[in-house]
Amino acid sequence: MKRHAIDGLYAVTPDELDTAELLRKSRAVLQGGARILQYRNKLASAGLRLDQAQALRRLTREYGAIFIVNDETALALETDADGVHLGTDDGDISAARSLLGKGKLIGASCYNRAPLAIEAVQQGADYVAFGAFFPSSVKPGAVKAEIDMLRRARCEITLPIVAIGGITVHNGAALVEAGADALAVISGLWNAPDIEQAARGFSNLFQQGRPA
Repeated sequence: MKRHAIDGLYAVTPDELDTAELLRKSRAVLQGGARILQYRNKLASAGLRLDQAQALRRLTREYGAIFIVNDETALALETDADGVHLGTDDGDISAARSLLGKGKLIGASCYNRAPLAIEAVQQGADYVAFGAFFPSSVKPGAVKAEIDMLRRARCEITLPIVAIGGITVHNGAALVEAGADALAVISGLWNAPDIEQAARGFSNLFQQGRPA
């Protein structure tokens, strides 16, 4: 089940302090076909993060979507999230596994470094993420990942691969064609004039862009 869990549009929430607005936009994203929703909010207090994560957990259950918490394994555990996503500074994969148990998903950011992904796989990650593939307004200083690196990694890694960083409906097809199982999107969704329509556009890339 885990091998196929991370697939399609992987929506990552913005730094939204208004919980009602966050839920409204998240519902539109899920209506548009997002398969995974990651809660990420770098501006919220601990109490607000808990409230928002609990509300999003209920919403994702309503849509049958996977709910991932960014960075915080303890918050993922407290809200019964489906998993946690960790950067290199967010804790050890094995420690997260011990806390969450075997049934939860653990993702690892590997930036533009395939050896990090191999190490994450060995440590028990369920999926890996590479990026930024394109200039990102969320992380303007992010290291740049090349599409050729994604193609090479696809040949070496059997776990799901998530691509992130400045992804739009127009440039995302090349990443799907190169082997990305999922596209993680922030600005391209939440800043769109019609969020549901934008989500549907990203979701459609996986019908159009899979390699034969």
